[in-house]
Amino acid sequence: MSGRLPADQPREILQKASATTNPDYGFESLDTLPMEYLLKNGVVNLDKPAGPTSHEIATWVRNILHADQVGHGGTLDPAVTGILPMGIGNATKVMQALLPAGKEYICILELHKEASEDAIRSVVKEFTGKLYQRPPLRSAVKRVLRVREVYYNEIIEIRGRLILSRVGCQAGTYIRKLCFDIGEALSMGGHMRELRRTRVGSFREDEHLCSLFDLKDAYHFWKEDGDETELRKYLLPIEFALSHLPFLVLRDSAVNAICHGADLAASGVVSFSSGIKKGDLVLLKTLKGEAIAIARSSGTSDWLAKARSGIVAVIDRVFMERGRYPSMWKKRASQGTA
Repeated sequence: MSGRLPADQPREILQKASATTNPDYGFESLDTLPMEYLLKNGVVNLDKPAGPTSHEIATWVRNILHADQVGHGGTLDPAVTGILPMGIGNATKVMQALLPAGKEYICILELHKEASEDAIRSVVKEFTGKLYQRPPLRSAVKRVLRVREVYYNEIIEIRGRLILSRVGCQAGTYIRKLCFDIGEALSMGGHMRELRRTRVGSFREDEHLCSLFDLKDAYHFWKEDGDETELRKYLLPIEFALSHLPFLVLRDSAVNAICHGADLAASGVVSFSSGIKKGDLVLLKTLKGEAIAIARSSGTSDWLAKARSGIVAVIDRVFMERGRYPSMWKKRASQGTA
């Protein structure tokens, strides 16, 4: 049984008030969003091949979809394969929100000498929790000592000097350095032989995964034949990439104020997730489930349940365009709240 990433934290929905949503505003269902909209506000669960850089992959996706802008969530080295989340158009804004979700890799570590299975399992078990790491020489960041958390490090198979393992870790963890350190702890040395990323938050191998060829064919079927079936399987709404975040559901009347950059007042909240801590990144969404913005919570879930006035979340980044919901906030707008 695989361990858990932060994205797997179970949460309950806590009701704060009752409200209904007007069907005349927003999108009725995230499953039937217009394809033209998704091509400017969608995400893709891309299976990166070995060879090209993550930047090259983003360029190819931009050309395939004829998009103005494409960004990726979490750089993979050229030799590494696996999940590379892609944000299309406006959805490039959500890629940074993937950082707290956690990542999973399947790794092959090659030891430089033979070791007993008991010794290997004992040492690997020690490399979980908060670890000190200094980025390797070939890295795109400054080589300063930093702390990264390994949530689980599970051995799948040991065959001679090769160790196949599943690692769940915090964003920014260097698996190459983890392999090196395990080899050092075994007093024989070791190196990462092969690596594949199998998960980033809600992006998984067994759901909506597509190759560059899949994406190109799907776009062709839609553009040339008008068949959007395949493209809709791969081009997902922006909300998919944010599903790991705790959330606050807002009244229709608060939505457009948030789109104009106002912070969220307690009166705008209908329901919210359990387990929210002060300062947590939270998703603000409509009663229909549409993503409005991400924000920093001003308090815990318990505090939110009791708050009757004041600011409960400070806006970090807005995704929804202005005007999708009507303005009902003119009196509050001058105060900078929703």
